Amino acid sequence: MCEEHRTPPTDESPGARRPPVPPGPGPCEPAEARREVERAVAACCRTGHAPCDAHALADAQLVASELTTNAILHGGGVTDFHVDVDECGVRVCVSDHSDRLPVARPPVDPLGRHRLNGRGWPIVCRLAREVQVSDLPSGGKCITAVVPLY
Repeated sequence: MCEEHRTPPTDESPGARRPPVPPGPGPCEPAEARREVERAVAACCRTGHAPCDAHALADAQLVASELTTNAILHGGGVTDFHVDVDECGVRVCVSDHSDRLPVARPPVDPLGRHRLNGRGWPIVCRLAREVQVSDLPSGGKCITAVVPLY
C-alpha cells in the first residue's frame, strides 16, 4: 500500500465534513464518478469556496475513476460513493464488498512480460495527498483519497 493505513470500522466515510454529493450508492461506473467529481468541484468554485484549476480537477477525476474501476474489478463492485470538496481538496470515498487491501503490482510479471493493467493504485497513491483504507462494519472497505485542488 502507499503509506496509507487501515483505520477502525466506521459507520460513515472518514473525514466527511458536510453532506457528501451524491447521497446513497452513487456512481457504479468510472465515467459517472468523473462526472460527480466535476459537478462537486464546479459547485464549490461557483460559490468561491475553492480555486478552480483544470489540472487539479483532472487529477481528482482520475483518482475517482481509478478507485471506481478497482472496486469493480477487484472489490466485487461499488457499494457506496461520495465526493466532497473542502479546504483540503477533493475527498473521494469509494466502498466495495472486499476486505482485501489494494496492492501495487510490478509492471513486469515473473516471466518478464509487461502487464497491461495494474497501474491504478500507483496513480491514486501519486496524485492523492492522503489515502486511507477503512474496514466497514457490514464487511468490505472504504477507500478515501484527498486530492489537492491547488
